[in-house]
Amino acid sequence: MASLITASPTTSAPTPSPGCAPPSPLPSRSVLEEEEERGVAHIVEHLAFSATKKYTNHDIIKFLESIGAEFGACQNALTSSDETIYELLVPVDKPDLLSQAISVLAEFSSEVRVSAEDLEKERGAVLEEYRGGRNAAGRMQDAHWILMFEGSKYAERLPIGLEKVIRTVTPETVKQFYQKWYHLQNMAVVAVGDFSDTKSVVELIRAHFGQKVSISGPPPVIPDFPVPSHEEPRFSCFVESEAAGSAVMISCKIPVDEMRTVKDYRDSLAEAMFHCALNQRFFKISRRKDPPYFSCSSAADALVRPIKAYIMTSSCRERGTIEALESMLMEVARVRLHGFSEREISIVRALMMSEIESAYLERDQMQSTSLRDEYLQHFFRKEPVVGIEYEAQLQKTLLPYISPAEVSKFAVNFCTTCSCVIKIVEPRACATIEDLKASVLKVNALEEEKKISPWDDEHVPEEIVIDKPNPGSIVQHSDFPSIGVTELLLSNGMRICYKCTDFLDDQVIFTGFSYGGLSELSEDEYISCSMGSTISGEIGVYGYKPSVLMDMLAGKRAEVGTKVGAYMRTFSGDCSPTDLETALQLVYLLFTTNVEPRDEEVKIVMQMAEEAIRAQERDPYTVFANRVREVNYGNSYFFRPIRISDLRKVDPIRACKYFSDCFKDPSTFTVVIVGNIDPSVSLPLILQYLGGIPRPAELVLQFNRDDLKGLPFKFPATIVREVVRSPMVEAQCSVQLAFPVVLKNMSMMEEIHYVGFLSKLLETKIMQVLRFKHGQIYSVNVSVFLGGNKPSRTGDVRGDISVNFSCDPDISSKLVDLALEELMYLQNHGPSDEDVSTILEIEQRAHENGLQENYYWLDRILRSYQSRAYFGDVSASFKIQDEGRTKVRKALTPSTVQLALQRILPFPCKKQYTAVILMPQLSHLKLLKSLLQLRSDGFSRDAKILAGAAGAVVLAVSLWRYSRSTLNS
Repeated sequence: MASLITASPTTSAPTPSPGCAPPSPLPSRSVLEEEEERGVAHIVEHLAFSATKKYTNHDIIKFLESIGAEFGACQNALTSSDETIYELLVPVDKPDLLSQAISVLAEFSSEVRVSAEDLEKERGAVLEEYRGGRNAAGRMQDAHWILMFEGSKYAERLPIGLEKVIRTVTPETVKQFYQKWYHLQNMAVVAVGDFSDTKSVVELIRAHFGQKVSISGPPPVIPDFPVPSHEEPRFSCFVESEAAGSAVMISCKIPVDEMRTVKDYRDSLAEAMFHCALNQRFFKISRRKDPPYFSCSSAADALVRPIKAYIMTSSCRERGTIEALESMLMEVARVRLHGFSEREISIVRALMMSEIESAYLERDQMQSTSLRDEYLQHFFRKEPVVGIEYEAQLQKTLLPYISPAEVSKFAVNFCTTCSCVIKIVEPRACATIEDLKASVLKVNALEEEKKISPWDDEHVPEEIVIDKPNPGSIVQHSDFPSIGVTELLLSNGMRICYKCTDFLDDQVIFTGFSYGGLSELSEDEYISCSMGSTISGEIGVYGYKPSVLMDMLAGKRAEVGTKVGAYMRTFSGDCSPTDLETALQLVYLLFTTNVEPRDEEVKIVMQMAEEAIRAQERDPYTVFANRVREVNYGNSYFFRPIRISDLRKVDPIRACKYFSDCFKDPSTFTVVIVGNIDPSVSLPLILQYLGGIPRPAELVLQFNRDDLKGLPFKFPATIVREVVRSPMVEAQCSVQLAFPVVLKNMSMMEEIHYVGFLSKLLETKIMQVLRFKHGQIYSVNVSVFLGGNKPSRTGDVRGDISVNFSCDPDISSKLVDLALEELMYLQNHGPSDEDVSTILEIEQRAHENGLQENYYWLDRILRSYQSRAYFGDVSASFKIQDEGRTKVRKALTPSTVQLALQRILPFPCKKQYTAVILMPQLSHLKLLKSLLQLRSDGFSRDAKILAGAAGAVVLAVSLWRYSRSTLNS
C-alpha cells in the first residue's frame, strides 16, 4: 500500500480537479534562467533534498528511507525547460508518515536552505551528473536540441546548464533564483494512492502548505518564449567518434494542440493511428532484402510548452545515412500521395482497441504513476482528466469511424517546409550537407511528379495454427494450497504449474525453462550457437516472418520471447486472458518449427551484428565492461566479447539447428503460469497447445541439473587495481570495485538473503559517504553476480558483489579508497541500529508491493523449482526459502550484519578485491607532463602503472616518429 505525492512548479494554475490539492504554481524552469544562472533551477532541485528549514544534512533522505521510500526509486525530482517536479512514493498504512511526507514537499515550496556549505556539497553531484551527460548520446541530443530551437531561448537553456556556472555560482545567486520563482501561487500538489478518505488527504495538504509563505512579494510575470518557424529545412552532419552507429533524425516543429473538445480528442486518436501505421511500414521495410535501415520509428512529442515535434529516427549501416534519409522521406511522401490502405488502418484500429480494452479492464488496478501523470498533464497543458471509463467509451465510439484519409492527412506535418530539421550522425564523416539537400530535392521532385508507387503489402494468413494439434492429457495432478498453486504433469512430459490471481484483470504471464545451455558447447561450437537466437529471431521462430506475424497478431495482446543462457533455455510470455490461446499457439509453433536459415535474413543479421560490434569497439564503456569481465572472470571464451573475426566463423545452419533443438523436447520443460486464469477455460487450451507438442522419439538436449558443465571462471586471489585508458571526446570516468563472494552450501538459504541485505546496506552507506558527505558522485549501484554457477544442488556458490559509480577522473582512486574504508569500518564496527532498521524497512516495502504483483509470484515460484531445496515438492521448496527470509529478518542486528560482512566477503576487505577504473586516454604530451610532475618519493601504485604506460608510449613515439532536456536529482 503506497501513495505517490508530487509537487509541480510550473507557469499557470489549472482548474482544481478531484484528488488534486488547491493548485499553487512555482515556475522553476530552466528557460527562466539568466546567463549567469544557467543550471541553477536544477541546482535548487538538488538542494531541496539536502537541507530545508526543518531538515539538515540530507535528513529528508534518511527519514524517507527509514519508512521504506528508497532514494532514487521512491524519492526523486525532475527539472526540465518548462517545469520542476518533486515526487515521493510513501506507504499509506501509517497516517503519520503521509503527513510527514507532505510536510517535506511543503518545505520544498518555500524553505529550502541555500548556504555556502550546502551548495559546495551538491556541486560535485551536479558536476558528475553534467559529466555523465557528456557522453556520445548526450552530445548528440544536446546538439539536436540546439539546432531544433535555434533562434529561441530554449536553445540556450538546457536544464543541466553550464559547467562554469555549476562550479562558480554563488549561494546568493541560487537563493535569489529560488526566492524569485518558487511561489506558492504557482505550485500544484497531486496525491494518488490507496486512500480510505481523499478529503482527509486534501486537508493534510492544506494544513502543511497553508502555513507556508513565499519569501518575495507578488510572483513576477512569467514571459512566453516563442520558437520561430522556418520554411527552409535546417541540416546538420554530426560526426561522433563514440556513436553507437550511424543514424538519421528528421524533426518537424508544429504548434502544440489544445485538447478541449471531443473533436480534439478524435484528432489525437487519428494522429496516434498515423504514427502507428507508419511504424508498421518502417518495420516491414527494415526486414526486406538489403534494407535502407536496421530500425526506424515515428512519434510526436510535446518538447516544450509552445511546440511539439513530429520526429522520425533511424539507425543504419555506416555510409548508409543518405539511403536511409531518402527511404524515410519517400515513405511519408508515399502516404501523402496514396494514403494508408483500409487494411493497414484496420490493423492499427485493432491494436489501439486492444490497448484501451486492457486499460479499462485494469482500471481499478491502475498504477499510481499513471493517474499522477494524467493530473500533471492537466496542470501543465490543461488537458481534461476524464477517467478511463469515459476515455474507453470515447475510443470505442470514435475508432471505427476514423477513415484512412483522416489518418493519412497527418503526413503533411512531415513536410520539409514545416520547420524541418534534418540531421545525420556518423562515427566518421561520409555524407555532406549538400548530399542531404540533394536527397530532399530528389524526393520532393518525385512527389511532385507523382512518380512514387503505392504501398505493396504482404499476404497475411488468417490462422496462426492451421492444423490444430491433438490435445494431451493430465497424468498427474497436485494441489499446493499453502502457496495457491496447482501442478500438472502432462502426457508429453511437460510439467505445468499455475497460480490464479486477481492483481491485474488483463494479465497472464508465463515462463518455461529447461536445464542445459551454452555451457555444454565446445569453444568451436560456441560462436555459431550463441548467434542462434539472433539469426532465428530474424527468420521467424514461430514459422512466420516477423513482419507477417506482426500483422497476424494485430489486436491481440500476446507476446512470447526466448532466451538461451549458460545453463538454461527459457521461453516467456505476457498476454491478455482472452488471448491466452494465441500465446500458447506461439509456444506450440516454437516447439514444432524447424528454423531454416535464408540468405537474405542471415545477411541482415550479420550486417546488424557487425555494426553493433564496431559501435562497441568505439564505445569507452563497452571497452571498460569487457576488461572488467576479463579481470574478474578470466579470459574464458564465454565471457569474451564477440569480434568481427568471430562473425566470419558463424555457421548459420548450425546456429539455427541448435536453436530449434533448444525448444524441441517438451518433456524437459517446466512451465509456470501466473495471472487472471480461469481453469475451466485455460486448461483445455493448455492441454491442446502445450500438451499437444509432440515428444521426439529420441531425447533432445536432456540434461541433469547436477551434471551440467560449469563455466570456467575464477575471481583473482590477490588485489588488482587497474586503469583502463580509452580514447574519449570528453573526459569520463567509471569505477567498479568488486569483491569475491562465497556462500556455503550448508547455509545457502539464509546466505542468499544476507547477500541481498548486505548489497542494499553497502549501497546506502557508500552513497552517504561519497555523495552526501563528500559530494563527489551522483549515484552508486551495488550489484550481486552469482550467475556463473551451475545450478547443481551441491557445492558452495561463488560470485562477486560490485560497487559501481562514476566520478571526476582526478579523484577516482581516492573515492575507491573511501569506499574501501567505509566497508572496512562496517566489517570492524558494524552498522548502526538505524542502518539496519532502514534496510529492513526498504526490503519489507518491496516485499509487500511484490506480493501484489504477478511477476513477483512468477519469479518466486520459478526460484522454488530451481532452488537447491527442490526435490519434487514446489511448496516445500517455497516454504524453505520463505523461512530463510524470515529467519534472516529476525536475526538481522548490527552484530549479525557485521559477522555476515566478515563471513561472506573477504575479511579484511582490503586483502582481496579488484578496482578497475575507466579513464580518458592521455595525449603523449600529457603523459610526459604527468611524469615530470610526479615526485619520485611519492609514487602510488597507480602512478607506477601510469609511469610504465608513459614509458611505453615514449618508446613507441621515438620508434615510429610520429545532450538534454530533463534531469533527475
